[in-house]
Amino acid sequence: MQTDETDRRILRHYLADPSLARADLAQQAGVTVATLWRRLERMEAAGLIGKPRAVIDWRKLGYEVEVSLRFTLDKTDPRAFDEFIAAAREVPEVVAIETFLGRVDVRLNVIAREMAQYQQIYRQQILALPHIAELDALMLIATIKDGEGLPL
Repeated sequence: MQTDETDRRILRHYLADPSLARADLAQQAGVTVATLWRRLERMEAAGLIGKPRAVIDWRKLGYEVEVSLRFTLDKTDPRAFDEFIAAAREVPEVVAIETFLGRVDVRLNVIAREMAQYQQIYRQQILALPHIAELDALMLIATIKDGEGLPL
């Protein structure tokens, strides 16, 4: 989808404050409300803008531990990726699954309320995932930048 400067201006203001009323967003972007609606609908239809969703701060729910687990899979079985990902989806504490090209095949982000719970999840559920050849863990200390903004 081609975007122009007006689309990018709308997106900049929308990213800055997604809770803005459409009339306020139109005013800040310098367009009419009708133009704003048309352009947002076009960008949504093209998949540029996704449906709004709730963003829940799991730390405020008592989850204090986040670990990024990097896996290299045993790729001698052609079903390795599919079976690993299907099994990882079944672990409720896995909040993100990403696949890569390179030395690391898959990364899982796992949350837990405390280290003892993480240790239990790791031993009982993570190590039971199929086709693991190598596993590396990185514990999150701090998030310095969360890339929600784009250079528009």
